[in-house]
Amino acid sequence: MKDPKLREIDERAFLRRLDPMLDVYASAMEPPNEQLPGRHTIMERHTSYPGFRAFVAEGRGALPILAGSVRGFAYGFHGARGQWWHDVVFQALSDREGPGHAESWLGDTFEVAELHVRPEAQGRGLGRALLSALCGGRPERTVVLSTLDRRPDTPARSLYRSVGMVDLLTDFEFPGGGPRYAVMGGALPLAAYAPSRRP
Repeated sequence: MKDPKLREIDERAFLRRLDPMLDVYASAMEPPNEQLPGRHTIMERHTSYPGFRAFVAEGRGALPILAGSVRGFAYGFHGARGQWWHDVVFQALSDREGPGHAESWLGDTFEVAELHVRPEAQGRGLGRALLSALCGGRPERTVVLSTLDRRPDTPARSLYRSVGMVDLLTDFEFPGGGPRYAVMGGALPLAAYAPSRRP
């Protein structure tokens, strides 16, 4: 398999790739099939959020509409009050350690909404490359995200820790049920293999 090409895409290019990106999401996360239409709607809505930015890793020369052409993708945006994830996490952090703590992390933050790599393409540094590209040059003070909290040493959590991110919430259940998540945050700019830092 040739190394995929990493490229930044705008909102229109993102929307054109929604189905192949959802295929990557499904292969990486293995959600119930009935959840995919809702995820499609959420990802479509996110393109209208402030500071939206996205990167995709595609097979070289492949058309985005071809099955399997997208090997990985990542996107995020500026977090703000009124956004569902932002408000839920802000409230949880406020409840646990006070509103000042929540504001220090979420007052000026870049939220990584999704970062996924096909299982057969994992373990080759593609997730790290997507994360680095996505967060590079961002004007925000912090970056935050949520990741499955299956155990503390998953490849995803190890990657996030290696660039200076720390656990903000663990064993966290978002409203509506579902699996438990860890919410992690770090100071921007990220650094490779940085020690844990707080904003």
